[in-house]
Amino acid sequence: MNRLVVLAGPTAVGKGTVAAEVRRSSPDVWISVSATTRAPRPGEIDGVHYHFVTPERFDAMVAAGEMLEWAVVHGTHRYGTPRGPVEEALAAGTPALLEIDLQGARQVRASMPDALFCFLKPPSWDELVRRLVGRGTEGEAERERRLATAREELAAESEFDVTIVNSEVRAAAEELVALLRFNHSRD
Repeated sequence: MNRLVVLAGPTAVGKGTVAAEVRRSSPDVWISVSATTRAPRPGEIDGVHYHFVTPERFDAMVAAGEMLEWAVVHGTHRYGTPRGPVEEALAAGTPALLEIDLQGARQVRASMPDALFCFLKPPSWDELVRRLVGRGTEGEAERERRLATAREELAAESEFDVTIVNSEVRAAAEELVALLRFNHSRD
């Protein structure tokens, strides 16, 4: 069985952007698509960026044991990783990546301790704030909530096996792909 690589980090650090670059540059890498109860942002496609589900459907998935991990993020919406596709990718011998939040990473560590846990870190706090404000997808109250969460998430870096600083998306993605391929080839 191949080793799963879990990518987590604070809000607005660019986890989704780095994962999208991995998807573009390395189509052999399987990347999990999370389920969420939040509405799509402009340009997001159901089944590609997230599986957008109703709160009732999400509850049913949790109750049926279909989630590898799940959490309430930023005190509002639920996000989770459907278990079946992860297990299928690993069983097929495909390099597999989860891009999730800190709470989810902790749950995966409890159920899959042999995974490699990678922390994506911003080059600085000011850059993290600039990225969050610059994407313009949250109002002021949501930005403040996310920044408070980000402070807590940054403090968890020591819980991870590897840290990648996201100064430049392509370089961060290349570093992540190297970890995925190393962990895939050692089995």
